[in-house]
Amino acid sequence: MNYIKYQVYTGKENMDIDAEILDSAIKNQSHEPSFRLYGWSPKCISLGRNQKDDFLKDNKLDVVRRLTGGRALLHDNEVTYSFVSPASIIPDGESVTLSYRYISGILIDFFKTLGVELDFGENKKISTKFDYCMLISTGADVCYQGKKIIGSAQFRKEGYILQHGSILFGYNRELLEKLFNEEVSTDSITTVNEILPDMTKEEFINRFEKYIKQL
Repeated sequence: MNYIKYQVYTGKENMDIDAEILDSAIKNQSHEPSFRLYGWSPKCISLGRNQKDDFLKDNKLDVVRRLTGGRALLHDNEVTYSFVSPASIIPDGESVTLSYRYISGILIDFFKTLGVELDFGENKKISTKFDYCMLISTGADVCYQGKKIIGSAQFRKEGYILQHGSILFGYNRELLEKLFNEEVSTDSITTVNEILPDMTKEEFINRFEKYIKQL
């Protein structure tokens, strides 16, 4: 697997890099998956491919649109991943749901090395006015004891898959509720900080990088 080292970029730069990795893989007909870890500076809201942005007119945060679908996400205290691969080399890669589970299985297996057991969420929708992504649970999301910790989205082009997602390290509840004008329930989401309070983000990234390089 081709691993692209963790770096921090602006929202536009991050989305441009993911798109470039996908387009390059298609152009070169690459058979090797690419995995990237990254962060965001400044904090940024990403919108799903077809999502309306009316509710963001009054905020002063960076906003970027993703290639992938889904709902709005605030990228702040998190570690983000992206995975690009031809669908043909993934077991049952033509199935969106099964490919989600295969790719997310990489994350689940990594968390096992930290002593944390994650699993896939249930298909359920929590009422939310502006559809903050982390409050929506599907069978492709990754959870800890029923609480969502990783939200992912996927885009397909010419037989290739781009899947990227947010691994919550922590979150600013007050900011989220202000931005989305809705209550953020601690019964619905959790974070690495809550599960592993002694682990720094730097250690988490370093251990994740070592794990990915072994694949």
